[in-house]
Amino acid sequence: MGNSTETKTAHEKKIIGEMIRLYCRKKHGRKNTLCSECGALYEYAVGKIDKCPFMREKTFCSACKAHCYSQEKRNKIKTVMRFSGPRIFLYHPILVIKHIIVGMQTGKTHD
Repeated sequence: MGNSTETKTAHEKKIIGEMIRLYCRKKHGRKNTLCSECGALYEYAVGKIDKCPFMREKTFCSACKAHCYSQEKRNKIKTVMRFSGPRIFLYHPILVIKHIIVGMQTGKTHD
């Protein structure tokens, strides 16, 4: 697993997508597709990930020095993270382990 910006960007999109899908499935009863609210949140998050100027240096968005989400979207993503964070390991353990490793690698290279 490389630590390039492209790899980190793809990984961030994957993990946020899985967390939003888990939230939508459990809270909104959607199995195969996201509801419109969760779909809009996912598209918003992906757009922010694509434009992130700190992707190479940052570990996680919550630890970033610039919070680029609007307050409304930030509150929504926090709700999703609070719900999905503790549960995502049960559904995607390898993805979570990779996420932790990427965060640790980024933190170690920029101390």
